[in-house]
Amino acid sequence: MTELETKMEKAVEATHREFSRLRTGQASPAILNDIRVDYYGTPTQISQLATVKSPEPRMLLVTPWEKQFVDTICKAILAANLGLNPSKEGDSVRISMPILTQERRQELAKMAKKHAEDGRTAIRNLRREANDAIKKNKELPEDQSKKETEQVQKTTDKYIGIIDAALAEKEADILKV
Repeated sequence: MTELETKMEKAVEATHREFSRLRTGQASPAILNDIRVDYYGTPTQISQLATVKSPEPRMLLVTPWEKQFVDTICKAILAANLGLNPSKEGDSVRISMPILTQERRQELAKMAKKHAEDGRTAIRNLRREANDAIKKNKELPEDQSKKETEQVQKTTDKYIGIIDAALAEKEADILKV
């Protein structure tokens, strides 16, 4: 059971990570987490070679520790195709978050629903694997097998509820004007 819960927690964490990548009109350094910059031949996350701050609600400021990477960071952000337009400002990169249109908010809400469904599907697949393992174990008495199957279902419901709550929170965040 603890192994099942650990795997389900990882599915929830993956869903939260996907949610953090969705832009809500507010500046969040997590938006840049997956962008890789060529750092002396090694693809490196921006957060590993620069400070990413949000000085204002709709602005990010990326300050690399080595100033020669300002242009490289700008190019990487543009190449990531996030709809962001970085601009060099001295030794930093300033990123203004554009105001989201209602249509774009609806698209982002659909993407959030898709990420949540992917998370729920992963949890259901884990439930199926656990139930199959219980059925294959011929040494278990029937009543014990039934109890374990019920426990697997309770655990599944718990983690799907966590994803549903996170989805509701993310949708509210995306759709608020």
